[in-house]
Amino acid sequence: MSAEPTAAVSVPPTPAIDILAEAEDLLAGLLREPWGQVSPSVYETGRLVALSPWLTGHDQRIDHLLLNQRPDGGWGSPEPGYALVPTLSATDALLSARRAGAENAATAGLRVLFRWLRGPGALTAADLPDLPAIELIVPSLIMSINRRLDDTEDAGERWPGAERLRTPAGIDDAPLRLIQGRLSAGHPLPLKLAHALEVAVPGAHRHPLFRPETNGSVGASPASTAAWLGRPDDMAGSPAVAFLREAVRQHAGPVPCGLPVTVFERGWVLGWLLRAGIPIDPPAELVAGLSASLGPGGTPAAAGLPEDADTTSVALYALALAGAPRPPDPLWAYESGDHFSTWPGEDGVSITTNAHVLEAFGQYQRVARGPDDIRHTNTIAKVAAWLRHQQREDGSWHDRWHASPYYATYCAALALDAFDGPRSAEAVRRAVRWALVTQRVDGSWGRWAGTAEETAYALQLLLATGRGRAAGRDGKVRQAATRGYEYLIRSPRDAEGPALWHDKDLYRPTAIVRAGVLAALHLGHRDGLTPRA
Repeated sequence: MSAEPTAAVSVPPTPAIDILAEAEDLLAGLLREPWGQVSPSVYETGRLVALSPWLTGHDQRIDHLLLNQRPDGGWGSPEPGYALVPTLSATDALLSARRAGAENAATAGLRVLFRWLRGPGALTAADLPDLPAIELIVPSLIMSINRRLDDTEDAGERWPGAERLRTPAGIDDAPLRLIQGRLSAGHPLPLKLAHALEVAVPGAHRHPLFRPETNGSVGASPASTAAWLGRPDDMAGSPAVAFLREAVRQHAGPVPCGLPVTVFERGWVLGWLLRAGIPIDPPAELVAGLSASLGPGGTPAAAGLPEDADTTSVALYALALAGAPRPPDPLWAYESGDHFSTWPGEDGVSITTNAHVLEAFGQYQRVARGPDDIRHTNTIAKVAAWLRHQQREDGSWHDRWHASPYYATYCAALALDAFDGPRSAEAVRRAVRWALVTQRVDGSWGRWAGTAEETAYALQLLLATGRGRAAGRDGKVRQAATRGYEYLIRSPRDAEGPALWHDKDLYRPTAIVRAGVLAALHLGHRDGLTPRA
């Protein structure tokens, strides 16, 4: 069978999977749970244990920390650089707790932290991932833990002696102290800092520079909201209290880093399902809500955060695919020379933000050509050239918003293939070759282990790009895709998977990941891939 089936090709049914029904259920879930579906975070949950012991679900949050501690005493990813932030937060939280089991868990956390931060080969700034506010969070938590160890009444006999944690080389507390000082002096701060306001405790308490959004959140973060609120003795009816109670309700105690994530979740889910060709009829409410979220500066991922080019681009792309295109004019504010920034003044650059910008301009030009067509054409060529230049020697891309190169490579390759054609054909071919040589024995793909999420990205790279389909004619791509498809068929789509997305801690946007898996399954079904019996 050809790797590019036409309407006349008879495609065998996918065993036991009704992809359209699952996609429609996923869309309905976006309306049922408008704040979004996001995994709980060890970091954020630990901050609520320390900051808000009065809040409903306190014992359940401690249980979450205890149950998720690794045998070596740490929390989070197996890679120490990624594990540092959740381990610092959980250890600090359990040092503050008065609960059976907390003391031993905190001591185990301290042992691994001393090994990472003071032992041979101690972590440095170069070992840490590019997580938002990590340069503030790490010193703030180290300072808090050291203060607790200095308090003999609090620390007791858990960690005797004068040794204290050290900040990783290359990170110091000067930026944190500067922010704390500016906050105390009442000077304005960038809006994005509201998402990590907990680093400024106690100065953040009811600070007039920050106010809860209409949904009650400060900085779209339970920890930031808790830091701003303090004890709610005189604010029983406060929207911030109501926000925290709703945030802890969703996971019966533990909380995610970011909430709500309405626009972010709806843009990604809708765009991914439509791009794959799943014949959904998008609910009018979703389309109208995405369109209404766009202002002159674009849209933020959530109320309380600044507008950003990434969320804006994905919303624009999804709207164009849904038949409701909007001009990409808000994106001009993020143009930065030969690429686009996630937000003005961004530290660093993002591969996936630029891939999404390319899709926003490309899809708008495809469906609604207008007076800025030449400018759009030049922008498409410029961003595509920048993306090609960022490709690694092995054919992959890596990005600051996701731990896995499979996500960044999938985003970049699909955007280049769709909107830069022949100029980017070799870059896409290199990406396909990289995917082929990194497939695991069981048919999966993954950075630390094979996952359904990363397998879905690699499978779409093979099946949704012209280079992948052309290479598939020699059998290698089709064989690899069939093995990946079999892996996805075997993987429950409602099962919990690893957290791979970057926020203050790694997190898993459940609905978005499910959309990616459904998109990959649909493409495999479309191309007639047949799992072995």
